[in-house]
Amino acid sequence: MEKRISGHTGLMALFGSPVGHSGSPAMYNFSFQHDGLDYAYLAFDVNVEQMPKVFETIRLLKMRGGNFTMPCKNIAAKLVDKLSPAAEIIGACNTFVNDDGVITGHITDGVGFVKNLEVNGVDVKGKKTIVLGAGGAATAIQVQLALDGAKEVHIFNVKDEFFERAEGTKAKLAEKCPECVVTVEDLEDQEKLKETVANCDIVINATTMGMKPHDDVTLIDKSWYRKDLVVADTVYNPEKTKMILEAEEAGCKAIGGKGMLLQQGAVNYELFVGKKMPLEEYQKFQAEQAK
Repeated sequence: MEKRISGHTGLMALFGSPVGHSGSPAMYNFSFQHDGLDYAYLAFDVNVEQMPKVFETIRLLKMRGGNFTMPCKNIAAKLVDKLSPAAEIIGACNTFVNDDGVITGHITDGVGFVKNLEVNGVDVKGKKTIVLGAGGAATAIQVQLALDGAKEVHIFNVKDEFFERAEGTKAKLAEKCPECVVTVEDLEDQEKLKETVANCDIVINATTMGMKPHDDVTLIDKSWYRKDLVVADTVYNPEKTKMILEAEEAGCKAIGGKGMLLQQGAVNYELFVGKKMPLEEYQKFQAEQAK
């Protein structure tokens, strides 16, 4: 029987859809247990239309904190009481902290992603980058790349409602980071994409392509890869997407999304409880479980 759950246990949670694949509950619950903190973290499958009720629930249950994933990050930013500076620029939040009924939204996708690149020996400063996608995580990464000194950020997205948002991100970054060249292109323009890949240092997939049920999909033709190219994915389940596998086969430095989740989780954990996350211990635990 679970001895850790008591009548005092505080609830934290992930909201979005799909969430069944999420590694967040395992990571945070391990950390709470390791640090002797009386919290439990669950995942709830909800859609955008249900988000106002989610916020009623957060307040009613006095939830200390939690996370939002696709497709709920943008609506969450409109429902919180306050936004962090980065979340305000981006218009999305993936993390919330509830301080005595005042809910603040944060965005930690970009920080976690860039930290994961650093851990893998990739510095974004002065680099030419491509970001596929213009959703919440993609936008956070675009902003963080510019803030951290990337020379160019080329955004590719299909012409949907997020394309306009990408144009808005370009305008905001022109003001905040004028030294960074930002472009927005149609993902359907394969010639333009091929040409941009040929002239860039880092290609990043920040779409759901590669995640089930799209696990047989990649947005980059494998013939475009070259050995001096860095290919990174935000998808972490499967651990190696089709894009990552093909990049590895071509001899590229290929970085999956799992490390981004860990680094982002560490940032979130500190926001929730004011302590450093036991990252090394959790990774050892994961390795043991995988045996």
